[in-house]
Amino acid sequence: MSETPDTRAARLRTQAEAGPRLSEAAFRTRSRRSFLTGGAAALAGVLGWRWVLGMETDGRIPRLLRSSHEFNEAMWQSLYRPGALAPTFADARSAMPRVNGMYGLRSPLDADAWRLHVRGPDGQLVDTLDLDAIRRLPRVGLTTELKCIEGWSQIVHWTGTRFSDVAARYDRALTDLPYVGLATPDGGYTVGMDRASMMHPQTLLGYGMQGETLTAAHGAPLRLVTPLKYGVKHLKRIGTIQFMAARPTDFWAERGYDWYLGH
Repeated sequence: MSETPDTRAARLRTQAEAGPRLSEAAFRTRSRRSFLTGGAAALAGVLGWRWVLGMETDGRIPRLLRSSHEFNEAMWQSLYRPGALAPTFADARSAMPRVNGMYGLRSPLDADAWRLHVRGPDGQLVDTLDLDAIRRLPRVGLTTELKCIEGWSQIVHWTGTRFSDVAARYDRALTDLPYVGLATPDGGYTVGMDRASMMHPQTLLGYGMQGETLTAAHGAPLRLVTPLKYGVKHLKRIGTIQFMAARPTDFWAERGYDWYLGH
């Protein structure tokens, strides 16, 4: 029986909507080609990564990756401007961030006995501050984005005092030194900072988060807040701050990350 014009039009419309069909042989050929292409790409990736890992290392990582870190460090240092501020947000957009990283926090801490030790370049004790002394300095609220080097971020409301207000207590010959080192009371976690970043108006010694006192897991009694840096620089449970002439040790820099870690 011959097709009517309407039937033929319907059949052609259905074929057009379905698109061209591959024969079984053509489908197998295309699937085999895709498999071989994907396999070759995966093999090249594995071999390329092995080649990178086989390179001479520098600072615990292959020289090629170290060069990338150094480029990133030099770029962000060149872009730094004292008046350039990290974006701030409405408090309503903030939330408590996840607990991430327990280095330096596993040993017991007597919060009442805690003191912040301020030291000079030779390790000499310059000052000892309790939390009440820090709280008596000008109080600052700041809502900024905490960026983790793992790729996630969270807008957080912080409360604390500017590091520059703490530094103003001491002689300029001390505070003009180019570096600041920070460490947890047990020395299990260290962070090295350049002076300019520490003196930035958004760098805080924080004692509150989301309108509440810091919890132990988030760094009580005092933590660093530095929104121009990735979260690994936000040292929790600060025990020592040291003004230094030489670049301080840094936990993650010693494990292959770049020292500056700006973003």
